[in-house]
Amino acid sequence: MSHSDSSDLKSPQDTNIVMTLLVRNEEDIVDWNLKFHYSLGVNFVIATDNNSVDATPEILRHYEKEGKLHYIREDSDDYSQGKWVTRMARLAATEYNADWVINNDADEFWLPLQGDLRQTLSSIDSATGCISYERLNFPPVTSDSQASLPFWRRMVIRQSSSTNYLGKPLPRKVCHRGHPSVSVEQGNHAVQGIPGEQQTLDTINILHFPIRTYNQFETKIALGGAAYERNSTLPKRVGSTWRLLYEMYKRGQLRDWYNQQLIPSTSCSEKLSISPGFVLDTRLRSFFSASTR
Repeated sequence: MSHSDSSDLKSPQDTNIVMTLLVRNEEDIVDWNLKFHYSLGVNFVIATDNNSVDATPEILRHYEKEGKLHYIREDSDDYSQGKWVTRMARLAATEYNADWVINNDADEFWLPLQGDLRQTLSSIDSATGCISYERLNFPPVTSDSQASLPFWRRMVIRQSSSTNYLGKPLPRKVCHRGHPSVSVEQGNHAVQGIPGEQQTLDTINILHFPIRTYNQFETKIALGGAAYERNSTLPKRVGSTWRLLYEMYKRGQLRDWYNQQLIPSTSCSEKLSISPGFVLDTRLRSFFSASTR
């Protein structure tokens, strides 16, 4: 871990954080995501909407009208995530003078362990150009009676060792200093073209809620898997998890796989908090419960 009191570091109040979002049909979570990150110090958001057919565009346009978001409509359907996020990350540097760029997904919530995002990122050594942070994965819960509640009320159990859809270690995500020549790799796990060192820090936890209901998950895999299948430029190893789940979807096996991921609802949270493989984590619920009173 490397921090500095060097005079060339900006103060927290002068640190400009721009967040990028690539979204598709995220009406159940994207407004919560934006409220959360604005509250914790994100100054501005650049959002690319890739063919959403739900209320996602209207939610994004609301923040655009408030002057807090730059909206981009992307009509291509080949999931060129790296290209689209790179476009946003470069725009963050050239048009919005970003000191730091967080390339985020709608299901990820960047929670500093102390203070807010500006305080955390403004303290980073000036020699550091990119930082990777751990993601903590929250599995779906079984309670149908709670299905109408916001995800953050229902999902307070997470894996103690976070894994992806197929049980492999969940890769970390990065944020980086604003730079006009940055290139963001598919998945937002790495960047190129940023001067300086890369640090691996634990001052921020990224709370990850990829599967919130079966319908949301099925739509995500059906659309995303088909888009990857249409992409003729990415190697087959890129998006391998999505591709495998898409094959399950086409074979009618996705629901069975989903059922295997389910954990008991929060009514059993105290028991699960000491069960092997899971821990109780109510930080996001506490945040929104306090902010929505």
